Amino acid sequence: MNRLVDEIFGENKPERYERFRGDYPVRVRGVANSFGDQVIHEGLDLDVCRGEILGVVGGSGTGKSVLMRSIIGLQNPDAGSIQVFGHNMLGEDEGDVQEEGTEAQDVRKRWGVLFQGGALFSTLTVAENVQVPLREFYPDFTPRLLDELARYKINLVGLPAESANKYPSELSGGMKKRAGLARALAMDPDLLFLDEPTAGLDPIGAAKFDELTKSLQDTLGFTVFLITHDLDTLHAICDRVAVLADRKVIAKGTIDELIQLDHEWITEYFTGPRGRAATGANEQNARMKRNEQKAIDSALDGKA
Repeated sequence: MNRLVDEIFGENKPERYERFRGDYPVRVRGVANSFGDQVIHEGLDLDVCRGEILGVVGGSGTGKSVLMRSIIGLQNPDAGSIQVFGHNMLGEDEGDVQEEGTEAQDVRKRWGVLFQGGALFSTLTVAENVQVPLREFYPDFTPRLLDELARYKINLVGLPAESANKYPSELSGGMKKRAGLARALAMDPDLLFLDEPTAGLDPIGAAKFDELTKSLQDTLGFTVFLITHDLDTLHAICDRVAVLADRKVIAKGTIDELIQLDHEWITEYFTGPRGRAATGANEQNARMKRNEQKAIDSALDGKA
């Protein structure tokens, strides 16, 4: 890949942006959102820590997706402040967002988004979908480089090479999610937004997608903002969970910390029948991993 980039660009290849080194890639303060008379958020505060997978949960209508859309600039809040990589995301005009070389556009290069259902363009192949952000931000990239980058991202998310030339209608639900993830990773983001990534997947497919997300996050080091209602996902890969209720983030922390709180929705969500089942499955998986590690350690000691 590096040889191909050097061959195409020579000394004029685009510079890689510097990784964010601050503690909080996303900081939200006092955000308010409403649609007519319906108030969705009021005085909402949230910090997303660098390098974590933050799960975002809440009941129907609490505005989980609205919060994500506010952070990435698709929803203009009524009040408050939002900073991404230290840049103020509110108060920008459309010209600043679209103009090449501005700080606003540079920030947008550094995140990727997987919307619900994958949100693939139906008239584009998987490879062409992956190339969309690359074409937007790097219009001088040659077709050869775009194809190479698309193939790399498609392979990265575990899709077979032949899927590159397929259209979304030819893909299963799980493959659509992975294709959408490949597009979200096209720009090598520091920050990844995932909106209900396992919704509609069978339990095996959902577990595999969770494993893929965690593996990529461990390898590439990005921060994840993950909206989900899937308790298994929260237990399997999330470092912390933020709970939306009463128009704001009412609590955030590990699942063990949240369970100790005296709030009706939190208690019902995490300790109800589905919550207990997810906790039991997570504990069983942890025991299996410990036993596997003991077996590996024993085998290595035997060879020593």
